[in-house]
Amino acid sequence: MSQTSHDVIDSLLRGPAAGLPAERVGTWEGFWSDAIFRWVQEGYPLRRVYKELGQKRWRSSDGQWEDVTLAGEYDEPVPAWRHFGHDMAGAGGWFDIMPLRDYDEVLEESEEWEVRRNGAGASLKWWKHHMGTPEHIAFRMTSRDIWERDYRPYLVDWDPARADVPETIKNLAEARQAGAWAHFGHQFVWENMRQSMGDMTLYQSLILDPGWVHDYNRVYTDFYKRAYTYLFERAGLPDGVWMYEDMGYKNGLFASPQTFAELIFPYYREMVDFFHDHNLPVVLHTCGSVAQALPLIVDAGFDALNPMERKAKNNDPFAFAEQYADRLAFVGGLDVRVLETNDLDIVRQEIATYIDGMKARGARLVFGSDHSITPQVNYDTYKYAMQVYCDHMLY
Repeated sequence: MSQTSHDVIDSLLRGPAAGLPAERVGTWEGFWSDAIFRWVQEGYPLRRVYKELGQKRWRSSDGQWEDVTLAGEYDEPVPAWRHFGHDMAGAGGWFDIMPLRDYDEVLEESEEWEVRRNGAGASLKWWKHHMGTPEHIAFRMTSRDIWERDYRPYLVDWDPARADVPETIKNLAEARQAGAWAHFGHQFVWENMRQSMGDMTLYQSLILDPGWVHDYNRVYTDFYKRAYTYLFERAGLPDGVWMYEDMGYKNGLFASPQTFAELIFPYYREMVDFFHDHNLPVVLHTCGSVAQALPLIVDAGFDALNPMERKAKNNDPFAFAEQYADRLAFVGGLDVRVLETNDLDIVRQEIATYIDGMKARGARLVFGSDHSITPQVNYDTYKYAMQVYCDHMLY
């Protein structure tokens, strides 16, 4: 095969515009830190890395990441994309999106958890020693007046201290040296609102004060464009961008397609156009049932969809490919519960059926799970899954 990892992903995401078709199915994956921690006990490799103050170090006691308080060399797991030879590699591109920059107030804690208030006034309860989505406790941004008085002014002007340019440069260089397709990634307006004003205020405001939603999204869209322009000019362009926006739950979307079309997707379209102006493909990550949003996703210009969560209603990657293979690439889609069986016969059969079925439908596929790899998956099981992928990857 003549194509590098970068070439494969670029061909898959750009489609006919790439010139040459991809020689094979691509590969990508997300992992719970708890899974990697468990796998270290099963032989997953570590590496020695020098860390400066303010960076994060891996905590060998539980596999979580904490602030470095003493500069020096520390052990940490080899990045999973590098260890398994995945084609896509996250290169950072994160920046502080909270109105109050670097704000993190601990309100309450125990041995197992802590409640922290973020820079948008939201109090969230987090586990200390393992991964998990936070529990929503309380929110200060409960009205348009509070938004305009206490938070909006901090987002109008770009503060360079919000972005870590040296770390981004380092990540890009590592991914490029390995030949991977290096991407930046961040959440956007929908996830921002959920962790700023909370679900209750958000859903009420979609109906009662859509003007506030538009203003919030206008301010943040301009903010993101300034932030990415700053990163692109100082760290360089990645090969593409991921946008993390969970629009659905198990049984449907969090709002009607019409509401999304009127209040959210105009800003998606604007952001996608911004990235396309920089010749960057865009992957939309959205968990939950998103079948009803597919026409909007395609019309907004997204180049690929991830992760096609199989537990959610009507999320059938085969049906998605039959409808949109000419306009979308697909990243993920394998039911992670298949891997959690740790039954290698089941793993082989299901992976073969999935990859071959997507290829038969003309799908431009980047193979991966329908969410992320949990601690219930054995290290040897995942290594075997990658062997099966290799057996079926050629187009």
